[in-house]
Amino acid sequence: MDAIQINELTQKFGSVTAVNRLTLTVNQGEIFGLLGPDGAGKTTIMRLLAGLMMPSEGDAWISGYHTVNDVEALRNLISYMPQRFGLYLDLTVQENIDFYADLYNVPQKTRKEKIPELLAFSNMTPFRDRQARNLSGGMKQKLALACALIHTPRVLLLDEPTNGVDPLSRRDFWRILYRLLEEKVTIFVSTAYLDEAERCDRIGLLHKGQLILSGKPDEIKTQMRGKIVEVRCSAPRQVLPLLVAKLDLVSSGLFGSKIHLVMLEEASHALAIVKNRLQEIGVQAEVEVVDPSLEDVFISMIMPLESSGLDGR
Repeated sequence: MDAIQINELTQKFGSVTAVNRLTLTVNQGEIFGLLGPDGAGKTTIMRLLAGLMMPSEGDAWISGYHTVNDVEALRNLISYMPQRFGLYLDLTVQENIDFYADLYNVPQKTRKEKIPELLAFSNMTPFRDRQARNLSGGMKQKLALACALIHTPRVLLLDEPTNGVDPLSRRDFWRILYRLLEEKVTIFVSTAYLDEAERCDRIGLLHKGQLILSGKPDEIKTQMRGKIVEVRCSAPRQVLPLLVAKLDLVSSGLFGSKIHLVMLEEASHALAIVKNRLQEIGVQAEVEVVDPSLEDVFISMIMPLESSGLDGR
């Protein structure tokens, strides 16, 4: 049985389609990452799966339970950690965990074993008596995760859990998630961070409520249309529009101090075209064909949709 099964799930708010005929399955014991920019529909999907919202159309099941018809049964099987998790800032770390244990009716015997384990698991033991208001952003997120895990869910729904968290705390958070996989917990996580998407077993690329591609990160990279020509020069921001104006490109963009140009030509031909154009505009640069990143794939698929005005609605 799939941990999550979604069939033609649609959510409309008036004339706006936030989720558009989403069909997807998530395997038991895997991390599935939902990748997309702000406004792509990630939070709406999470709320639909958590049973907090009734879909306009379509269905979804978690561990065989329907997210609308079996919502009461689902509450003991899942944990949903929204972007703004409901921590009580005037309570201590320990008191927050106790509160959520009460909400889930966790027996006292289980708590005596589970709470020390969660505190150690999240490196929060030294801070158990500290008020939540005095925790850093990363520590608040780890506390929120500990609260979400107090009743040992089968499926964990995480809505951009590391948004605004410093890089070291993000790394620690993902270490915790990997350890959860050893307990056969299925993790469905949304993110806008491409480096986090690389950490997932499988990912889905979401654009304006529509799933445009899904698979393992390495598989998705093979779906890249064309070759990527990377240009390294002294003034990439000024050079990019000069290149775009004269070249036939699938997409283009700045990647730090580098320019990535996606072209349909074979590698050698693409290199020659770019080098000739650089010579025409009098720019010295290093040029080579490089392997695509997830960001390259995402941009190459999104840009044609944006430029054509098509959004799948």
